Amino acid sequence: MRGTGKEAPFVGRDRELRQVKELFHATADERRARLVSIVGLAGIGKSRLAWEFEKYIDGLAADVLWHRGRCLSYGEGVTYWALAEMVRRRCEIVEGENQATTATKLRATLDKYMPDAEEQRWVEPRLGHLLGLEENIAPERVNLFAAWRIFFERIAEQTPTVMVFEEMQWADAGLVDFIEYLLEWSGRHPIYVLTLARPEFGDRHPGWGSAKRSFNSLYLEPLNAGAMDELLGGLVPGLPEDIRARIRDRAEGIPLYAVETVRMMLDRGTLRREGNRYTLTGPVGDLDVPDTLHALIAARLDALPPAERGLLQNAAVLGQSFSTERLGALAQSSEGSLDGLLESLMRKEFLAVQADPQSPERGQYTFLQALVQKVAYDTLSKRERKARHLEVARHLEATWARDADEIVEVVASHYLDAYRAEPGDADASEIRESARRLLVRAGQRAGSLAATGEAERYFVQASELTEDPVTGAELRERAGEMAWRGGAAVTATAHYEAAISLFERAGLRHPAARVSARLGEVMFFEGRLQEAVDRMEASFAVLSGDPPDGDLAALAAQLARFHYFLGHRERGAERVELALDIAESVDQPETLAQAMITKGIFLGIRGRHEEAMALLDHALRYALNRDIGAAALRAYFNLTDRLTRSGRVDAAIAQASEGVALARRLGDRFWECSLLANMLYPLYIVGRWDEALQRAAEMPDLERLGSQRTILSAAGLSGLIHVNRGDLDAARRLLEASAEMETSPDVQDRSNHIAMRAALRHAEGRFAEALEDGSAAFTWVAEIGGNEGVDEGIIAALEAAFSLDDTATVKELIEQAHALRRVDTSTYLRAHLTRFEARLAARQNDDDAEAGFARATEAFRELGAAFGLGLTLLELGAWLAERRREDEAAVRWDEAGGIFGALSAKPWRERLERTVAGTSLSLAQPSA
Repeated sequence: MRGTGKEAPFVGRDRELRQVKELFHATADERRARLVSIVGLAGIGKSRLAWEFEKYIDGLAADVLWHRGRCLSYGEGVTYWALAEMVRRRCEIVEGENQATTATKLRATLDKYMPDAEEQRWVEPRLGHLLGLEENIAPERVNLFAAWRIFFERIAEQTPTVMVFEEMQWADAGLVDFIEYLLEWSGRHPIYVLTLARPEFGDRHPGWGSAKRSFNSLYLEPLNAGAMDELLGGLVPGLPEDIRARIRDRAEGIPLYAVETVRMMLDRGTLRREGNRYTLTGPVGDLDVPDTLHALIAARLDALPPAERGLLQNAAVLGQSFSTERLGALAQSSEGSLDGLLESLMRKEFLAVQADPQSPERGQYTFLQALVQKVAYDTLSKRERKARHLEVARHLEATWARDADEIVEVVASHYLDAYRAEPGDADASEIRESARRLLVRAGQRAGSLAATGEAERYFVQASELTEDPVTGAELRERAGEMAWRGGAAVTATAHYEAAISLFERAGLRHPAARVSARLGEVMFFEGRLQEAVDRMEASFAVLSGDPPDGDLAALAAQLARFHYFLGHRERGAERVELALDIAESVDQPETLAQAMITKGIFLGIRGRHEEAMALLDHALRYALNRDIGAAALRAYFNLTDRLTRSGRVDAAIAQASEGVALARRLGDRFWECSLLANMLYPLYIVGRWDEALQRAAEMPDLERLGSQRTILSAAGLSGLIHVNRGDLDAARRLLEASAEMETSPDVQDRSNHIAMRAALRHAEGRFAEALEDGSAAFTWVAEIGGNEGVDEGIIAALEAAFSLDDTATVKELIEQAHALRRVDTSTYLRAHLTRFEARLAARQNDDDAEAGFARATEAFRELGAAFGLGLTLLELGAWLAERRREDEAAVRWDEAGGIFGALSAKPWRERLERTVAGTSLSLAQPSA
């Protein structure tokens, strides 16, 4: 009975309300986001519980900003409708306001809550896109989600913020993803999210809230007999016990059943209203009440006068809330002529007026219970439904043309329901075409909002309404694209295969090849690398036979990347040049940005380091300026790697840090983890080991990384720190977590894993196995050029050969390393090779040893490579001590001891102490 001023007593939910209040105060006090999911059957009291909580919030002395949004059932949930409703509420935008007024109110709200002008400029168009003011601003989900998240974060920075999502069982998948994203990324903001849903919501979203921090779920059980008696006693004092028992038993703990029974008694004149309660007008007699809540509501509707029942049926087609303008258009009546009927239905507690001054729907009428709307709709015949849906669709198209895309999903659903009601009618094909046309627009809008699940569904529905196989193929292709963007590989594969079959049957080789190439991308990321590239090359052969277009450019750019991963340098370089030639001429910014990055990688492999870094830097700026987030993040990743290999390690760390910041702003977990992982090796080189482990700890648990192979293998390199600190168990755990990398078709993944295993085996004293593992680096370099796995593999092999006292193998490995192209050896590896040559010379009593150690020392100092410097000083000190130059040795050993102490490199500190113990010297103790 919410919103009428005649409230049923609030009984039986004190414990749940107390929990909701306590969790809110914990959110505000701890300043962290929290989600409370309230689940229960229809009529169980979810909305009433939320209303009691809202009343409590209104009574607090401190300010709390309240936002409420309701998910629409039409079209199985209109994309982000509830979220857009919250934004309108905060901006005081009334539903149906023109674009100019809406834009002005949005800007004023941003001025109030977002003082940073640059941030405001970034957020405004993305919020405008949500409200239908902008088009195709940023189709990347993380880009849009980030802007919407930041808007609510800035509000929460001023005062605790509550977001209540009602009717979540109708929520679109995109909204569910956004709420989970908000909870994950806004963890340090006092944002309290309350969701109200029926149990079927859990069936549609089985992973809801799982493994989420600050997630609480409350299931509302049916009220017990005592609470139901209290409810009925509060509503109707003096209700005879036998009548109360009959209502209570039939209600089975559902408060709405009891309330609807009281309303039926009011309809029949058995009760009269006195203030907020009801009193009996006389003897009740036999209480003929249907057994189910659905039947009870239907009986109340049947008892209404035809005009009132017809109005409710019309209103039920419009939705849970509606304006008198739309109702009048559907009923073909003036708004004024409806006033008496609406007032009567409000007295009978079927309807209420939305009086919230902040609601976008203020002044509109709303069904007091969503179930009443459903029952009223179910009483319509198919022919009546068709007529009413058509009338609503045409009225909405005529009156909302200026902002049609904002409600295009609603209009499309009305046409679709009209067609499905009577598909055999003479006008069915015309209605079907209107539905198909608008479903395509709905899919385009959902896609532009990165609501990939909804976009896929709309394109599939549209494909089912066409008899043209080519149009059907195009729509299935688009559905596949949306499914793949949403990470649904199996679904995307099914759509792509259907589209290929339809195109091929129509004799259209070019689009069939284009879709086949997209299917190849799915296969590649499923781990079927060679099979994927073979399929894509077959598509390339077809597309390259036609005039160059965007399809060929996109395929060539992607093939170039995949050939790189497979070690096919020449073929990859050839494909990327073609991609660049076409992408710029057809104005394809994302393909151009990605192709420039790939070319930068190939330039680096060819030894053109400066040109590679210049191109990668330009690609980064190009992507940032055009808001192509994925390309910018990939550019940061590869620029970090290139800077590391060229010896500009501090600059590499700075670039990776900028990339991590962008990934976090956008809320892109994959690239955040990738860039964090990419930062570990340069941090390892410069001796910032604690920071490296801290960065590794910022990544999700390794178990959550799933198929993100490159992240897993790069993160595994942090095991080098554990090895050199003597924590071999931690290194073993990392190695086990990345065990699948040993057989990965991606050489980068394989090299990182085996290099780390070589280092671990050496530390365990398994020198021969370490030598075998490390020596594989020379095979890897032939496939992909140099990388950190190659570097550490060669270093581990040489360390193992020295430990085995195998001078011949040491010489052979050094010779092999020097035979590599300079482009395939990093500045860091070359410093180590200089150190190993000096060590070999020392072993052979060669006078060049001292000069070699000096060159290695200088190289490591220039790099800022603390650990490499410490190793060199240890070895140089030992050489000097053997020649009785102990004073000089002491200086080197003291510095090495300081380095090992600062790094917590316990095994190396102990090795140094053992070396010093064989002399007359003593090692300086590290400073406190």
